[in-house]
Amino acid sequence: MRPNGLARAAIRFKPASFAGTFLALLMSALIVSACGVLLETGTRASVPPERYANAPVVVAADQYEYVVTGSGEDVEREGVPLPDTARLDAGLAAKAATAPGAAAAIADYTFPVRTAELPGGVLTGHGWGSHLFTGTTLTAGAAPRGGEVVLGTDAAAVGDTVTLETASGRQDFRVSGVARAGGALAWFADSQAAALAGHPGRADAIAVLAAPGTDATALAASVTATLAGSGVQVHAGDDRGAVEDPGLGYAKDMLLGIGGSFGGIAAIVAIFTAAATVALSVSQRAREFALLRAVGATPRQIRRAVAAEALLIAPLAGIAGLLPGLGLATWWFEQLQDRGAVPAAVQLHVSAMPLLVAVAVGLLTALAAGWAAGRRPARTRPGQALTDASMQRLRPGGVRTALGLAALVGGIVLTGVSAGSAGNDAAGAALGVVMLFMLAVGLLGPLLARLSAGLFGMPLRGGGPAAGLAAANSRTNARRLASAFTPIVLAMAFASTLVFMHTSENHAAGKQLRAGLTADHVVTNPAGLPVDAVADAARAPGVEAAVGVLNTQVLVPIGAGEFQSLQGAAVQGITGSGAELAKVQDLDVREGSLDSLGAGRIAVDTTLATAAGRGVGDRLPLYLPDGTPISPEIIAVYGRGLGLGTVTMDRAALAGHVTSGFDDTLLVRGGSAQPLTALGTVSDAAGYATRQSLDAKLGAWTNNVMAAVLGGFAAIAAVNTLVMTVLDRRRELGMLRLVGSTRRQVLTMLHWESLLVSLAGVILGSAIAAATLIPMMRGTTGEAPYIPPLVYGSFAAAAIGLALLAVTVPARALLRRRS
Repeated sequence: MRPNGLARAAIRFKPASFAGTFLALLMSALIVSACGVLLETGTRASVPPERYANAPVVVAADQYEYVVTGSGEDVEREGVPLPDTARLDAGLAAKAATAPGAAAAIADYTFPVRTAELPGGVLTGHGWGSHLFTGTTLTAGAAPRGGEVVLGTDAAAVGDTVTLETASGRQDFRVSGVARAGGALAWFADSQAAALAGHPGRADAIAVLAAPGTDATALAASVTATLAGSGVQVHAGDDRGAVEDPGLGYAKDMLLGIGGSFGGIAAIVAIFTAAATVALSVSQRAREFALLRAVGATPRQIRRAVAAEALLIAPLAGIAGLLPGLGLATWWFEQLQDRGAVPAAVQLHVSAMPLLVAVAVGLLTALAAGWAAGRRPARTRPGQALTDASMQRLRPGGVRTALGLAALVGGIVLTGVSAGSAGNDAAGAALGVVMLFMLAVGLLGPLLARLSAGLFGMPLRGGGPAAGLAAANSRTNARRLASAFTPIVLAMAFASTLVFMHTSENHAAGKQLRAGLTADHVVTNPAGLPVDAVADAARAPGVEAAVGVLNTQVLVPIGAGEFQSLQGAAVQGITGSGAELAKVQDLDVREGSLDSLGAGRIAVDTTLATAAGRGVGDRLPLYLPDGTPISPEIIAVYGRGLGLGTVTMDRAALAGHVTSGFDDTLLVRGGSAQPLTALGTVSDAAGYATRQSLDAKLGAWTNNVMAAVLGGFAAIAAVNTLVMTVLDRRRELGMLRLVGSTRRQVLTMLHWESLLVSLAGVILGSAIAAATLIPMMRGTTGEAPYIPPLVYGSFAAAAIGLALLAVTVPARALLRRRS
């Protein structure tokens, strides 16, 4: 007997038994390859330079803040992208110009400019010196000097006076020239540009031009040497694109998160499910292996036959899964670009590595699962093989049981840790909870299945002969039940956790926003509010308080030692006093007071205070949007940070540390809406809260896609497994027909079985999701999870419906064939 001949014969004469294995391995390759492509794209993502295309070398500040853990050879640095642009000393341009091979070095500035006198109302400002590397040319007039501007539009003529608003305020400028350029642009004198941008003496970047005969590599090396010790970074080639497109850092983090973190979970689930399907396929042929042992096959031949089956099926299934995997990665990547999460210039990077890994993972999974499943029939003595094959083992092995119990205990312990954590720590612990519980379900599947069959089968015993037989079958064939309901548990647990995590956060944020926004009028403007919007609103008749709000983010160090991390925190910078803020917002202050809010004094949400281990009177180290470190004093702790802002601070503290110096929102108490319409769009608090809630729901898309990928895969695995188990019961179903059962009675029995399987899976999966979500939401929102009944009902209905469909279709085909 040749093992490969046995394998080919088994596949040829029992193709249905291997079709499920093929599909499971195909789906595994699909998910692993898709996540691998996104992971590699995140690792290699870059954007070609556009603005700096003619500047061979660009000098910029490091756009990351780092968390350093470990020491010596074990030291690790984890970079976190800064919320805004980190800037460098503009005086370094003169020093960079002295580098060998440098022809010139220009300090570059980019900042928003508002105007009510030109079409569009929003311009992008630059220093005029940038024309040396952008190729901008004058079509009329002359270069700007102090108090002058060059416009890239035909709306103004040389000599006109225009009123422009920048971070430094409102000012009249004489139009000194008109330039040919695409877009709404404005150029100012280099000596004035930094002040207008709101950060005097600081430049966004320095563009270095090469002298004739100097290539970019040599110039980059000389500039690096010249600026050594200044803490800046020198970029050449495609690295220059990252300087002008700060969204690249967040895009890389998102792609790495999807391809790495989520991809790792998805890969584990895919491998786990594929391995279970392979093991089911091998166990279904226990009688055949027993017969081979009885006629003289050696253990080695049995093991080689199982390995040969894996070698025949796994590579083909893996290759077949690559094309849909590439399709999923492409669709996912394009959707991220359409939603602005990934810059349009970033290209999807596809190489052979993730594809080879996907095929190799499937092959190794099939070999390992086949070896584990075939180990017992291979080592059984020939005389005992047929006896063992006719009897189902009711309990898993000792090692498997011990590991399953360890995973269960670990999940329970981590649930307690998650309940005592806050913010990102709670979310991180919750991820471990769901993974440990799922591992426990996989290892203790037969025991859980037998328990579920006994528990849920009790009501069936009084439901007639078909229902009673279904309960008995489920209790006796616990291993078959376990292989069927484990994927349903997977689908319910992961889909519920991912989807309801976001619904809970959005619900809590919307609730806090509606309760905390007490202003009568909310003014917004996509271009940013005028610089004097607060003063204009305060002068309106009947207005009691007017507070401007600038929304941005800061980074807060959380934890210590090996567990230290940087957590992003939403900030509202307030133009006005704490007393005025209290008239337009109810932050639900729980400790301290907002009265002394101002320079060096902030208020924080209770979840952040708990995560950082700080309270009223303590100083909280944090990094401003451009990476500048400060340690302000906490003067109040409040409870509505998820809806209004995790940190509340003086607007002046953010000046010079953000790109846009214009407030995002104006909150007004008293007066009428009519005088405010000139400042922007006016709505009441309820309308603004509704609009914000709709915007927040867009962020649920990524979680929903992840839930669809994992839940869809697990659902297909469940259907696949159920079909395999039904097809394996040909003799059983035929025997029932021979003893007088009608087709309807047999189908009814199978329907009761599938209902029992799906209900057990839904309930157990829901329990795992609840154990994950409740402590996580308590730590992040302080409330119980919000689970929309219709969404949960659709999940449960889909699980039950798919189970019924997966049983009914093959069963009808089998019964029709035997009738």
